Amino acid sequence: MQSEIVILEGKQVRLEPLSLEHLPGLCAVGLNEELWRWTTTQISTPAEMQAYVETALRDQEAGTSRPFATVLKDEGRVIGSTRFGNIDRHNRRLEIGWTWIGIAWQRSMVNTEAKCLMLRYAFEVLDCIRVEFKTDSLNERSRNALLRIGAKEEGTLRNHMITQSGRLRHSVFFSIIDSEWPEVKAALETKLSR
Repeated sequence: MQSEIVILEGKQVRLEPLSLEHLPGLCAVGLNEELWRWTTTQISTPAEMQAYVETALRDQEAGTSRPFATVLKDEGRVIGSTRFGNIDRHNRRLEIGWTWIGIAWQRSMVNTEAKCLMLRYAFEVLDCIRVEFKTDSLNERSRNALLRIGAKEEGTLRNHMITQSGRLRHSVFFSIIDSEWPEVKAALETKLSR
């Protein structure tokens, strides 16, 4: 999985392999502190964004992550980032996360389409039996978005992570399993066709 170049393309969005070439576009939309409110890392400078991208690329080299730049297809404009992470080939599971989208494109169909593309690839190409998501227990917007795409809430890991500010984060885990994918896929495709 780590050497193959994968581009996931929908009607509105293209997920392309993240690289340092995306840095100017990521900085243009991603240096807003509100985007990082519920994450373990805070990014407010171009140097911090570069470190974020470099960490994602190191994880990709290690085979545990596959990061993407989220690009508006028609404009070729970078509007965020997402990735497959915690890749466990033996147990045929991975996590979709580290997702952020510039404020102007939140509450649009961009994230729904990106998730649909990633889920389709995970279940139909990689033959996953489980796709996981996690979010801060305080991030109601993210929790609701995961429920809307069809993920099932599984529970909360208390004191799961320490944020950059030192706050103890409780992480809520969600998942979609292979037997649920056909129904989830149909619902997502219906939403995207509207």
